Amino acid sequence: MDIQQTTDSGLKRGYRLRIPAQEIDSRIVQELRKIAPQVRMPGFRPGKVPANLVRKMHGEQLHAQVLNDTIRESIDNLLRDKQLRPAMQPKVELGEGYENGKDAELTVEMEVLPQVNVPDVDGLKLERLAVAVKDEEVNERLDQLAGQNKSYTDAPKARKAQQGDQLLIDFVGRVDGTEFEGGKAEGATLVLGSGTFIPGFEDQLAGVKAGDVKTITVTFPADYPAENLKGKEAEFDVTVQAVKIEGETKLDDDFAKQFGLESMDKLREIMRAQMEQELAGLTRTQMKRALLDQLAADHDFAVPENMVEAEFAQIWAQLEQEAAKADDPAAAKSEIEGDRDDYRRIAERRVRLGLLLSEIGQANNIQISNQEMNMLIQQAAQQYRAEDRQRFIDYVQQEPMAAAQLRAPLYEDKVVDFLFDKAQITDREVTREELEAAIEADEGEQEAKPATKKKAPAKKAAKADGNAPADQAEGGEAAKKPAAKKAGGKKSADAAGDAPRAAKTADEGKATKAAPKKAAAKGGAKKTAGKKDD
Repeated sequence: MDIQQTTDSGLKRGYRLRIPAQEIDSRIVQELRKIAPQVRMPGFRPGKVPANLVRKMHGEQLHAQVLNDTIRESIDNLLRDKQLRPAMQPKVELGEGYENGKDAELTVEMEVLPQVNVPDVDGLKLERLAVAVKDEEVNERLDQLAGQNKSYTDAPKARKAQQGDQLLIDFVGRVDGTEFEGGKAEGATLVLGSGTFIPGFEDQLAGVKAGDVKTITVTFPADYPAENLKGKEAEFDVTVQAVKIEGETKLDDDFAKQFGLESMDKLREIMRAQMEQELAGLTRTQMKRALLDQLAADHDFAVPENMVEAEFAQIWAQLEQEAAKADDPAAAKSEIEGDRDDYRRIAERRVRLGLLLSEIGQANNIQISNQEMNMLIQQAAQQYRAEDRQRFIDYVQQEPMAAAQLRAPLYEDKVVDFLFDKAQITDREVTREELEAAIEADEGEQEAKPATKKKAPAKKAAKADGNAPADQAEGGEAAKKPAAKKAGGKKSADAAGDAPRAAKTADEGKATKAAPKKAAAKGGAKKTAGKKDD
């Protein structure tokens, strides 16, 4: 194989490879010898079909297979011999005009990973902001729980429904005289004044009594999620089965038993533990951001453009999804367009941090065990229907890229925990408000850094603030087995290493605009059949 380097600029590398026709033909002959004994053809005994006939029958298929395998092997040899570490899957193209019997000429283009000096992690200093859970805060949370689990008792038969009363209703909805999907329910509960149904629905039921039958007319909002119902006028035939009034909710052992607990003390204990866990997560978020800020401030090196582009594409896709849900999608899209350069710089910061964490992890032999990986796969599979779970498991096991994306957040957490163990940490007790303010301040600082002439973007909502993309926090090379075919939009299975994407770990900050929006409702008359957007 003849190799000529065509590009050596920054992190970009380019090569021209020539594979002799004789080598390709020799491999085809070897494959023919392997399959010939299994070939069956009328007029010939098994295994006695002449090689020229076998080649005539299967030559085209064999040639394609051998060519692809030879190209793959040639790229592997190139990476090994030149000690190249591709940032992502190399772009490999077969020269135009190639045909069987000619030398195969390939062009190979890639960006390589930069040389990153592993930092001295022994000098890290961090402050841990801790919040103690107070008794009155636990009581407040229990009161909220009681409010969410109100008890209702049947009202006197003559009582007219008032705000706060619970109705038990059957309803059937029609648009233009025709029933529609999601517009029918039996035994549905509705608390008047809760705002859970579409505008006008609840208002027209004020004053009804048990046993009443009423037809009401409402108009679906213009931005209603169901296309066939947007802006449409609908009639609902409503039968009131019962009117119930709110009963007194006591925080006692009987209340705790609703949740399968033996006593109120046990419920209080669990509530406190949950609050402590929640606050610990906020503490970790603030400390992780401080850690990544230190790493980012101390390291500035060139990063592969294609990794930044891939990272930015993930961030931008989430931004566009948020903008599409806004009250004014056009205005929201215009707003994020104005900050496009800021988000690209955020993507670059994330890639740089990801590569840095990768080097730290490899230098300190941080790994994900097979047992941990199996647990990750099983946990992820639970998000799918029972009949689809095994298919998902098989997919992850067969697709290295999917496995890398699943594994990466845990690997990042492991590297971060390793750095926490190495750091000198001082504790400071603060209030919850102070901790949340510190997190918000960190967000603002990170977002303001790229832009020197305008204020930091508004609070973001897609968790891509400039922290490390999780997929880059593991593995080093991002394309150890380049395929001979183009990868297209989705990374191919041959890209066995890690690839950039917007990290979605809970510890990360936010990087999409939180444009004012209404939650998407599904169905007909309430949020399963017609709830109003809130």
